[in-house]
Order: sequence, then structure tokens, then C-alpha cells
Amino acid sequence: MKGKKYYFIDNGIRNVLIGNFNQLNLRQDIGALWENYLISERFKFTSYNQIYANKYFWRTQDQAEIDYIDERDGFLNAYGIKWTPKNVRLPNSFLESYPNHICETINNENYADFLKK
Repeated sequence: MKGKKYYFIDNGIRNVLIGNFNQLNLRQDIGALWENYLISERFKFTSYNQIYANKYFWRTQDQAEIDYIDERDGFLNAYGIKWTPKNVRLPNSFLESYPNHICETINNENYADFLKK
């Protein structure tokens, strides 16, 4: 399914637009903030380091989703981004369709490497 996602370079701009400056423990959108932060930082890192990749997100009509995919030289690096490190599985339909590619879940405990790949 084709579609677009938009990210802000600065979450502060997002917060202004939605009028929410509450602390994280009071927010209902922490997952969206986390995803936006990680992807914008990943974009910055790849740009500064001249790492060229096609960037995608993947979603089915059933709303199964991969939050971030980058394709370099025909190889996919697929990431599900979640705030907490609970057991979250990436969609089987993606894993079965792309079995020989990197597929990981990124969370608030393991995100540092994601920002530098």
C-alpha cells in the first residue's frame, strides 16, 4: 500500500502544532514522539555521513506496520520502533516476504546503535 509519513526535524515544532508540552509521563503520544525523534536523528546521521539509502515505511491494509526501512544496494534494514522493550514482534507478512534482510525492534534500551548504522 502506498502512503506517506511525515516527520519533524524537531519534536518541539510538533508539540507547538498540537499544543502539548506536558512531561513524557503525562503524554498519550509518547510512541509517536519516540518514533519521530529516532527517525529524524537517523536522517541527520545518514545525511551528515553521506550514507545514501532509500527510506520507506511499510503498512498493509490490515494495519501491520514497519516504522522505518532503509534500502542500501538492494538490501533492506527494517525496524519497528517502540518506546518500551516489551515483546513486540514485527509483522509475519513482512518477515515472510523479506526473509534475508535485517529486521529489528528498536526501543528505549537499544536505540543507540540504530542512530549510528
